[in-house]
Parts: sequence; structure tokens; C-alpha cells
Amino acid sequence: MAQVPLYDVLAADYDRFVNWQERLARELPFLERLFAERDVRRILDAACGTGHHAIALAQRGYEVVGADLSAPMIDRARENARTAGVEVRLVVAGFGHLSALGEKDLDAVLCLGNSLPHVLTPGAVTEALADFAALLRPGGLVVIQNRNFDRVWVQRQRFMEPQSYRLGDQEWVFLRFYDFHDQTVTFNMIRLYRTENGWSQVIESTELRPLFGHDLANALAEVGFVNVTLYGAYDGSAFDPAQSSDLIAVAVRG
Repeated sequence: MAQVPLYDVLAADYDRFVNWQERLARELPFLERLFAERDVRRILDAACGTGHHAIALAQRGYEVVGADLSAPMIDRARENARTAGVEVRLVVAGFGHLSALGEKDLDAVLCLGNSLPHVLTPGAVTEALADFAALLRPGGLVVIQNRNFDRVWVQRQRFMEPQSYRLGDQEWVFLRFYDFHDQTVTFNMIRLYRTENGWSQVIESTELRPLFGHDLANALAEVGFVNVTLYGAYDGSAFDPAQSSDLIAVAVRG
């Protein structure tokens, strides 16, 4: 079984942390416009977490495979797929090992949710991108969404907006912040949980390597992707290193 400590522990609460209805309403129109332009039908969602992108796309008629390094996340994704009543292949697999799943000539690979910065060396990033390319047919699409670390790194933006969720007398609060190092950041998450007996807390951390727009574009080109376009948000605005909230890279396998 894969061991990814922060995400293995977070799997039970991840769907409370993310407002999926709001997030999918913001992200899916952008993705489906890209898919329509490239005649995309078969998709792999890398680092799929609890599976909501894969499930939503399957509900729209796409053939989707979801993969994640965290076995508990995949377990939760399978439960979510069963609840939604859709067929999605969901497997435990991490970056650099996806092309071994037996999928080939896919139309698109997605890597969303600031997942790729969990790869901690430039060589491993190149390996992950080459793995994406190996899954795709010529002309296939890759879509990668990260935080805009160009801005975060320069401005030393430590804290992210708190998230909360309530169910009856229960309440969850999620606090996230970075510790900055020479070339990496430590991503910390504090989960506060309240019941009638009071509050409890769990703190987990994991290491990230900021991936800047210029470096990601160059790495994609290095492994054979062409027509690399950088967006700054799901509204399709151009990437601005100083202002954009996101870094969304879209490229075509040459």
C-alpha cells in the first residue's frame, strides 16, 4: 500500500475541506472547452485525490481513469464513485509510474490541485512529465494546475484562507501555512475538530518544491510537449507571475 502520511490521514476529511460543488463549477467549463477543441474522450486524472474530477467527467460521458499515490485517498474515491453510480477505474499509482498502468493513446492527462510541486527534484519533475507524455496519443493534451509559486515565493505568502465545514454539532476547521526554506517549503495543515466535548487538533506536514511558470514551460518542452500555454486562472486569463492566483499549464504532445 502507498504511504503518503499527510494525505493518508487527510483522506477521511478531504471532502469536508474542499467545497466540490463550487470548485467543479469553476473548473469544469475551462476543462471542457479545452477538451472540445482537441476531441478529448479518454482521460487520466493523475493525483486524483478523492476522485471528484474523475467522477464529474465520467458523469459527462468521458472515459476516465484516476490514479493517486495515497491508498486511503483511492479508497475514498471508490466510495465516492459508488455513491455517484459511475464507473471509473481508480488505482494506486504515483508520478513516474503511470504509464505502467496499461493505459495508452489517451486524449488528455490532468494533474490538478497543486500536486506536481510534491515532486522534489528537477529530474523527478522531468520524469513525471515524460510519464504523462508516454500515456498520450500524438496531439493529446496535458493540463497541470498549481499554485502560483512565482508570487508566493517572492512575497513569502505563508498563510492560506481558512476553510470550515459543519454537520450538526460537529465542526471542522482547516488551517494551512508554509515554512520557507532555501529551495523548498513545508506545507503544514492544522485540522481542528469540535464536538460537544470540545476541540481536538491534528497537525500534519509535507514538503513541496515550488514550481515556477518558466521552469514548468521549459520542462514540458524538454520532454516533447508543444504549444505550451500558461493561464493564471480558470477564467482563461493569461498567467501573470506577480498577480495570478494559479499557474495552469496546457500543452500538446508533439
